Amino acid sequence: MQTKAQDRSRWWILGAMGAILGVILLDETVVSVALPTIRDELHLSRLDAHWVVNIYLLVLACFAGAAGRLGDILGVRILLSAGLLIFGLSSALGGFAEDGFALLTARAVQGIGAALIFPLSMVILIQSFDEKERGLALGLYGGIGTVFLSLGPLVGGVLTEFLSWRWIFWVNPPVVLAVAAITWTFWRDPPHLSERGFDWKGLVLLVPGLAALVFGIMEGPDRGWVQPEVLAALIAGLAALTLFVRIERRIPTPLIAVTLFANPGFAAANMILFTAQFGKIALFVFGASYFQTKLGFSPLAAGAALLPIAFPQIFVAPMAGKVADKFGTRGPSLTGTALGTVAILLIALGMHQDVTALIYTGYILWGCCVPFLFVPPRRAIMSSVSQDLHGQASGISMTFQLLGGTVGMALGSSVFAITNSYPLVFCFVAGFAACVLAYSFASLAEARPSGRASG
Repeated sequence: MQTKAQDRSRWWILGAMGAILGVILLDETVVSVALPTIRDELHLSRLDAHWVVNIYLLVLACFAGAAGRLGDILGVRILLSAGLLIFGLSSALGGFAEDGFALLTARAVQGIGAALIFPLSMVILIQSFDEKERGLALGLYGGIGTVFLSLGPLVGGVLTEFLSWRWIFWVNPPVVLAVAAITWTFWRDPPHLSERGFDWKGLVLLVPGLAALVFGIMEGPDRGWVQPEVLAALIAGLAALTLFVRIERRIPTPLIAVTLFANPGFAAANMILFTAQFGKIALFVFGASYFQTKLGFSPLAAGAALLPIAFPQIFVAPMAGKVADKFGTRGPSLTGTALGTVAILLIALGMHQDVTALIYTGYILWGCCVPFLFVPPRRAIMSSVSQDLHGQASGISMTFQLLGGTVGMALGSSVFAITNSYPLVFCFVAGFAACVLAYSFASLAEARPSGRASG
């Protein structure tokens, strides 16, 4: 039976889902501070070290849509529990890795667990609160996750400098156990659509297609863009993804309901999520690298230097939810995108002129605006479909968000490999954000609920 909004247990569920979101976000950012140390200890190349971040994001992006779809079919609780088990065990194993291959393998498996957790945690949250409270719930959910995010760089610096980088993985299992206990105590699945099939053909095309495309983008600068393996990866990736879209448009139960993107507002909201994650990865990964390689900061000092990005979000995220409930999606989302673009440009200018005050101004501005890049668009996406498609819509939004991090990491690494310039990396990110702002200004409107994906 679905949890009622009046049920006190919904607040336990909100806390648990926010906590597990925070751990997943922590694993995106905490590694960035420890990356130079991991690279030295495990003797990784610069590109291999970047794969420690990107393989997690890539696997997460590839399987998030599938997890949302499977949640619609099989039920949320059992699938979320499987994700928690996978994530907890792979986190523990990642801490014991003795070489780059073992660490990358653990990170890839971590991505599978996170892919099951990420969209399904939102499904549980959405179905635990009624329509008038969803913006507030999403804001608090994001706020709780952001507490973890804000502490991530500092925690990563403290653990790396005073204990070992391995502890950045070993902190995950206790949180996983607590979330599993709360989920099994307070959540019961509503009736799910067991009669619907799963699109295995789409999954087989999506996963290798994305993997090949990202591999080609990341490896191109080092291996050479005209090398056979790079060209083959890029061509194969684009071909697989093109075929994926064609197939998804034709079948009645797609892995990703691409027909939903016929609604320009739905597409624009997802592109804003893509851009937000694109910018976040650039700020944390390349920001941490800038402080340690250019300014000579220790891991602890670099982690502390990144706090102005995340700390304001703790206070702004609940406000973003209330603003979305009151004013809708368009205004808050466009404002957040515009200010985020300005923030990234300020960071690029500060790095170019070696003016740390400009960098920190950009960081604080980004931290203030980023909740408006996540909460209002996500609320609009989830409100635009009926309850039986919440898993599907959540999976799509998570896939686009995570693809923003994956593609951002790949393109940022390529730009840096070609230019060896941190300012140019951030200028590239700002340029992309400006293009999405223009598209969203023309396309974004308030979401209108629909009972089904159009075929």
